[in-house]
Amino acid sequence: MMPMTLQEIAEAINGRLIVGEHVADTQQVASSVYSDSRQLRQGSVFVAIVGERVDGHKFVPNIAQSGAVAAIVEHEVVGASIPQIVVDTSITALGLLARHNIDKRRNCGNDFTIIGITGSVGKTTTKDLLSTMLRRLGSTVAPVGSFNNEIGLPLTALQVNSSTRFLVAEMGASHIGEIAYLTTIAPPDISIALKVGVAHLGEFGSVENIAKAKSEIVQGLLPHGVAVLNANDKHVADMQQFAPAKVLWFGLPLSDETPLFNDHQELDMTAQGIHVDALDHPSFTLQGTDSSVDVALAISGEHNVMNALAAAAVAHYLGLSLSDIAASLASQQRISPHRMAISTVNKDQVSFTLIDDSFNANPDSMRAGLRGLSAWGADHTPKPYRVAVLGAMLELGHDELQLHTEIGEDCAKLGLDAVIAVGGTEELAPLAESLAQGATMNAQQGGDGTSSGDIRVEYASDANKADELVTALAHEHHDMVVLLKGSHVSGLSALAERWEQVQRDNASASQQDSGVLR
Repeated sequence: MMPMTLQEIAEAINGRLIVGEHVADTQQVASSVYSDSRQLRQGSVFVAIVGERVDGHKFVPNIAQSGAVAAIVEHEVVGASIPQIVVDTSITALGLLARHNIDKRRNCGNDFTIIGITGSVGKTTTKDLLSTMLRRLGSTVAPVGSFNNEIGLPLTALQVNSSTRFLVAEMGASHIGEIAYLTTIAPPDISIALKVGVAHLGEFGSVENIAKAKSEIVQGLLPHGVAVLNANDKHVADMQQFAPAKVLWFGLPLSDETPLFNDHQELDMTAQGIHVDALDHPSFTLQGTDSSVDVALAISGEHNVMNALAAAAVAHYLGLSLSDIAASLASQQRISPHRMAISTVNKDQVSFTLIDDSFNANPDSMRAGLRGLSAWGADHTPKPYRVAVLGAMLELGHDELQLHTEIGEDCAKLGLDAVIAVGGTEELAPLAESLAQGATMNAQQGGDGTSSGDIRVEYASDANKADELVTALAHEHHDMVVLLKGSHVSGLSALAERWEQVQRDNASASQQDSGVLR
């Protein structure tokens, strides 16, 4: 954060500064902002937000001991021993303060670039890949995980200080106008639009409305701004009409499966000769406008080639060589949690490979994960036993049951060995049941010629039951790989964390047994 006095903060957010009798000097300088009282440190400002479960105002009386210098509140809190800045709405004030911080950074005079990223799928992975590349060029701020809403983005923007060269801002939307608002907080110099899918279809009502919402990231560009667009997605390609200046195109070469929708059908960044190894790690030739380089992704999933192309297009435009881009992609094995993370789980006298992609799910990302599972060990004899543990997908509108049925059908068509559909809640149960029904019906029909017709289909009422079923299958099949994929409320990310904790406990016990820890 750029240094600010409490008076400056109050003016920036249209707040009323209240100083009690036993409060420190209001001219002291704040150096950080948090909405989680557990993260506060010396010089912090606490933003008290009224959430669905917790009201941040209840923590205000006790935060002085953490070193906090002020609290932004919606009403004065009795008993607080630090200055309070009273505002109408804390979330709006947070956005205003973040925009003030960005303006102060731009006024420093040295180079500073904001890159905004949106899309129905791939935002966080692209953010992770790009921020790693850009750190080779200068100090880079990027959110941990997917801080991409009206709270997460301002908190990330408030990490920018005078030494920050790049801010990579992930921008999500659940309604029209949300990304437009986020671009007023952090107006992008470069905007990336990845894909228009059916995520949040129930909220938007149509794919056309989703495209309209995503296009706001291009419309929000600064006058000199650069739009980086997916040429294989017609809805994204149509966003070129909103670009104020230069457009960079990324995508796969023209073919029957990958049409190009940009006018001249030329690409600034593309991939030739894509293939995946037995662990679903893609390799390809990264082709720019004037040179090329061979790339081997350290992360799994053929769908991540498109995310890598988007990140590479921006990094190359900003001055990173293709060889450095290739080196970055080859070395980045970990991205944000629960996104195609590969590990080995040892529990209850069994062992299996885990593909943890459980952060969230929509039909596009679900199919990408299933294709990755299908490709896992495809050249091995015998192939590993491939199990898809799938939770429900949310906000899909009136077609939600049919969309879940189709995902189940895909499981059988891809030749997977087993699918476990996880309910989790009473609301999610019918969705999971539709998924299981789709897999069962397609298996009985023998699929489309690619299915073995003998896929095992199980229904789990919750993540605990899914754990039991996976463990039982692992006892039957010693070479097994499991994909976890579903909405957050399905509990699958919590299951992944539980298994991860088991591995940490095993490692700790092993060290103690060997005498490493005493």
